[in-house]
Amino acid sequence: MSDHEDAVDFDLRGFLPYLLNIAAEESSASFQQYYKGRYGMLRTEWRVLFHLGRYGAMTAKEICDRARMHKTKVSRAVAALQAKRFLTRSQREDDRRHETLALTSQGRQAYADLAAQGQQFDRALMADFSEEEARFLRQALERIAKF
Repeated sequence: MSDHEDAVDFDLRGFLPYLLNIAAEESSASFQQYYKGRYGMLRTEWRVLFHLGRYGAMTAKEICDRARMHKTKVSRAVAALQAKRFLTRSQREDDRRHETLALTSQGRQAYADLAAQGQQFDRALMADFSEEEARFLRQALERIAKF
């Protein structure tokens, strides 16, 4: 018997973590072209901008917790967004070790544009699904993501 014959029959394409990752990459590629092309943003920057636009001013730690992102990635994204003049940092009066991050007017405009584009992109992505299929897919993914 060869090593190949001893191998477990395992189809990577059916392995849920792999399938979810490929689906995420495929589904986000077009939208990524938009925010990268229009604003020069990386995915982590878009996610930080989104959280500040959606939830208002907060600390980097709060973004880490909400977005489930590592603090190093958030820190880099914050620095890049600040350099692009999309956000400001201000020391918190109650705890000078932490900064409050907030969108500038330019950041709010970018957020509004990207949120509108995101909604259009989402509708186009789900266009091939029935309402019932789309609802089921979202519910299943939210369960896996533990939202």
